[in-house]
Amino acid sequence: MANLKEIRNRITSVSSTMQITSAMKMVSAAKLKKAQDAITAMRPYAEKLTELLQNLSATLDGDTGGAFAEQREINKVLVVAITSNRGLCGAFNTNVIKQSIVVANSYEGKQVDIFAIGKKGNDVLGKNYTVVENKSAVYDDLTFEHVSEVAQQIMNMFEAGDYDKIELIYNQFKNAATQIVQREQFLPLAPITGGLVVSSDYIFEPSKEEIVLTLIPKSLKTQLYKAVRDSFASEHGARMTAMHKATDNATDLRNQLKLTYNKARQASITGEILEIVGGAEALNG
Repeated sequence: MANLKEIRNRITSVSSTMQITSAMKMVSAAKLKKAQDAITAMRPYAEKLTELLQNLSATLDGDTGGAFAEQREINKVLVVAITSNRGLCGAFNTNVIKQSIVVANSYEGKQVDIFAIGKKGNDVLGKNYTVVENKSAVYDDLTFEHVSEVAQQIMNMFEAGDYDKIELIYNQFKNAATQIVQREQFLPLAPITGGLVVSSDYIFEPSKEEIVLTLIPKSLKTQLYKAVRDSFASEHGARMTAMHKATDNATDLRNQLKLTYNKARQASITGEILEIVGGAEALNG
């Protein structure tokens, strides 16, 4: 059994760790509320914009989408992996990294590169794949304008023919305890399959073609911004859950150490009493 000093040192260490994890849990809980409100308010707009674009595109010829709808033979693929800049958030980053590797391996014989948004994905995926860009600074000031610049850069890569297909991998926020890894095709625009498009007698000004070509870049930027926002909210939810579990485990460990300390202290006191009684008996004898 460890001596009393060692046990006291462990109790102090566990208590300090518990204070840190508890503080991180409260910080993430405060940030989660704001991030959750942002993604919840944005989703209806993003979904309606996509629906409007699909309904308009379905009534036009197949080549109206311009360069962003061009279906090419897939030789070069870009995987946009959206992770976080910091750890201590459970399996949040690991799930995205694993899914990115699965997607990369599914294109056997093709050139697969990584576009990292977040330091964690860049650090791990960069060991086995070519990371063409790391946009971890986007989290320093997460606004639509900054994400739009990243989206425009990705769109330019596709338009220039650098890549034939671009996919997004990120965590979708469901609740504080649940994050769902999503795989979405970013470019080229996926053709509309299934569903009925209501044909109404509307007069469009400007023409439907111009409206679609104007909406496509905005829709793509909104899609990436929604993915980053989802990932940002998921990160704080995962960290809050992980720190809550860590705090509970530290509390249990501290209680066990205190019990062990009390038992060791009681045994030590009992031993000292026996020594005193034994010495007194020896003197009397």
